[in-house]
Amino acid sequence: MHRLSNADDFEFIYHLYMHPEINPFLLYEPMEKSAFAPIFQQLLDDEVLYVFEVNHIPIGMFKLIPLKYRTAHIAYLGGVAIDPRFSGQGFAQKMFAGIIALGKTRNLKRIELSVSVENARAIALYEKCGFQQEGVLRKYTYLQSENRYLDEALMAYLY
Repeated sequence: MHRLSNADDFEFIYHLYMHPEINPFLLYEPMEKSAFAPIFQQLLDDEVLYVFEVNHIPIGMFKLIPLKYRTAHIAYLGGVAIDPRFSGQGFAQKMFAGIIALGKTRNLKRIELSVSVENARAIALYEKCGFQQEGVLRKYTYLQSENRYLDEALMAYLY
């Protein structure tokens, strides 16, 4: 089950975003809690950050960001992560089933995401969940901590 994140989720969300196995594939550079706090608050204010739970235990997170105007039928999916303690147990597929169902209730026609071309595990998961690759965004993400750029595959789920 997924739910909108709230202030009580700060530690869990911070842990996922800054986890060394997860962070290179997400939006934010490693940072202290004090620097992440306003980012987290903005995500709460925008109502785009979700927590995926099983039996009220936080397992994962995602952002589902609706686009506007002529692209109002689309949402961007980002910040997708499963706590490494729960990796390999099928939770990611369950989370994606919930994301796709959420998109359907919002009458979306498309959910899109970008993923590092180096993240083969995530690409395989997304394809298994019905997303298709549409192209490559070259030098799309800059990892300041590693002083290098990553290419990202653009993927989409169509209803």
